[in-house]
Amino acid sequence: MSLAVPAVHRGADVPFWLPLLAGLPLVLCMAVMALPELGRGRAVDFRVLYALTYLVWIVPMAAAQRGLRRRGVSWWLAIPALLALSYAMSLANNALGELLAIRLGALPRFEWKFLFQQLDSCWLALIAFAAVHAVVDHYAALQAERERVREIAAQARDAELRALRYQLQPHFLFNTLNAISTLVAEHRNPEANRMLARLGDLLRATLDSGEAHEVSLAEELALAGHYLDIEQVRLGERLQLDLRIGPEVLQAAVPPLLLQPLLENAIRHGIAPRLAPGRVALTVARDGAMLRLSLHNDGVPAVPDAADDEARPAAIGLRNVRERLARLYGEAQRFEFALADDGGCAIDIALPCRNLAASVPAPA
Repeated sequence: MSLAVPAVHRGADVPFWLPLLAGLPLVLCMAVMALPELGRGRAVDFRVLYALTYLVWIVPMAAAQRGLRRRGVSWWLAIPALLALSYAMSLANNALGELLAIRLGALPRFEWKFLFQQLDSCWLALIAFAAVHAVVDHYAALQAERERVREIAAQARDAELRALRYQLQPHFLFNTLNAISTLVAEHRNPEANRMLARLGDLLRATLDSGEAHEVSLAEELALAGHYLDIEQVRLGERLQLDLRIGPEVLQAAVPPLLLQPLLENAIRHGIAPRLAPGRVALTVARDGAMLRLSLHNDGVPAVPDAADDEARPAAIGLRNVRERLARLYGEAQRFEFALADDGGCAIDIALPCRNLAASVPAPA
């Protein structure tokens, strides 16, 4: 049995009174053990004395055990030290018992030989208290370790979400700058300037969004609006938007940068390759306890072996969204992607619907 908590748990201190309280039931055990001696002279007086001294001794006993644990003393040194301390306390108990016997007239004088006899009752009680104290310490250390593991897991999850979020920014920035470069090469300088201005607005809004892992749908729609402005400049009338968002879901919590990669995937792989105008339809509505986001877009017929969104490097946004949803909501979310023969795609997302406490103005 280890009476010293390992060094990794030294910081998990329990209140000093807790092991003392846990050791009180041992007094009841001592009383039960004394039942056969009832009626034998002054035996009850001695048992009361031992019970009272036990209550006194457990205070320095607990302080000593606490000090050994704080110093990280190993169990094979702590156990002999505690045994020696409890043995000394038991000798003191016997000395007090002899003094009581002399006062009651049961013993004519102090006898040293009696000092080392019948130590088992008090000594065993103190050893049992040390064991109880060790159990309380170990349980507190275990709880502290579990809490530390939970904190580490939460930090790891936080880091993963941040990494996934930051993964989108250079990907999007590269695509946008590439589009601006194309406009400049085509001598469409006014459109390129407008795209640069919209890009600045989008990057500024992204930086202002903070580090939260959830934002209101209203904030996310405002951020997605900056991106749609960029694509509207690039594609003009070829991009037709159909956004249907009910006012009752504007305060619903969603991951930041949820819509932008979905819209980017729909526009760049569906609308941009088309010669004729194409439509992107986004619907957000509440479905019981779930928030459902549905995105549909027109496209061009898919080439062989490109039907799987995971097989295309350009679909990093979809993988990113899927992974962030899984890390944030686990089994409570659903992400479905379907690519039709005519090139149109459909994305259906369901996640728990709950409102953020902060009030955020709705986008225009």
